[in-house]
Amino acid sequence: MAKYRKLGRTSSQRKALLRNQVTALLRYGKIKTTEAKAKEIRKIAEGLIAMAVKEKDNYEEVTVKAKVPRKDKDGKRVKEVVDGKKRTVYDEVDKKIKKDNPSRLHARRQMLKVLYPVKEIPADKAGKKKHTKEVDMVDKLFTEIAPKYADRKGGYTRIIKIGQRKGDAAMEVLIELV
Repeated sequence: MAKYRKLGRTSSQRKALLRNQVTALLRYGKIKTTEAKAKEIRKIAEGLIAMAVKEKDNYEEVTVKAKVPRKDKDGKRVKEVVDGKKRTVYDEVDKKIKKDNPSRLHARRQMLKVLYPVKEIPADKAGKKKHTKEVDMVDKLFTEIAPKYADRKGGYTRIIKIGQRKGDAAMEVLIELV
């Protein structure tokens, strides 16, 4: 028996397709696809979720000093003139950051090998490139998805058969996070 399905594609096409589908599944929670693709997606997605569940609390909280620009009442940066040039005024503040332990950092990098970067556009700002923001899918895995499945030992996805597709009669399914 084969270790994976070829899905009628070259290796680079297959890898890109599965990365895209896994990213979409983790972003939206469910996607509609064919049965063969869903079974391959399930393997990858469950591995990523299991890794996130295992490493979700493996970090230290560290306090660091950071320079933050001073803002006025309108939210604009305060500037002062030094030697004839305008310079921004900075304040030092203490910030708490999460510092990953080595195994969590390794897990994060393994996830980044699979997941594509995702851009999110707010509905009211549609069509404007400068209003897009990057969604950190790995952080979403650690903070939203992993705590939901912390007490579960596998079986993070569910495949529900919908029926045959009209064009080629391929079995369509809905794969979703449980």
